[in-house]
Amino acid sequence: MQGAGGQGGQGDGGAQPPQDMGPPPPPPGTVATKEMGFDDEDIRVLTEVGNYRFGSITSQLTNQNIIIPAHADTTFDEQLFLTLLRGSISLTRDEKWRIIQAIPKLSQFQIDELQKILDEERRKFSELSPKHLTQLMKLEQKHAADWKDLQAVTVQEGARKTEQQKADEIRKQLGL
Repeated sequence: MQGAGGQGGQGDGGAQPPQDMGPPPPPPGTVATKEMGFDDEDIRVLTEVGNYRFGSITSQLTNQNIIIPAHADTTFDEQLFLTLLRGSISLTRDEKWRIIQAIPKLSQFQIDELQKILDEERRKFSELSPKHLTQLMKLEQKHAADWKDLQAVTVQEGARKTEQQKADEIRKQLGL
């Protein structure tokens, strides 16, 4: 997941973990100390973000209204896949939508590899030192809003299709 030369880009579609040597954040509610390997900046950031840890924002979301198209050639836990996808801060909302729509065309190997990559992304970001939590929280908030937007778009799309079907039925009944 490292970019060239270890540089971690934090752009919208290319979030990558930066080089980091500090210990990962302690569990929520645990007071970080220098004896635990945290420096002053880590302790300051942990105080600012409170109980936030990477993944805690998107873990509050659901996969409701996100429909995975039929995929006869592959088997996987669809809810786990969507949970990993919604937690990604490396993919834009549109990229996530395109992945969902492409699932019927993907091979089992591609699905498995994509899940491994998404899980690895989640793990690597959660292991970053506390110094990065403020930036991660902002990115996760943005991606959570994007996921909610994707859910709303899916609901609107379903309503539009339902209305179209009703209109088609009325036209058929009227002989039009």
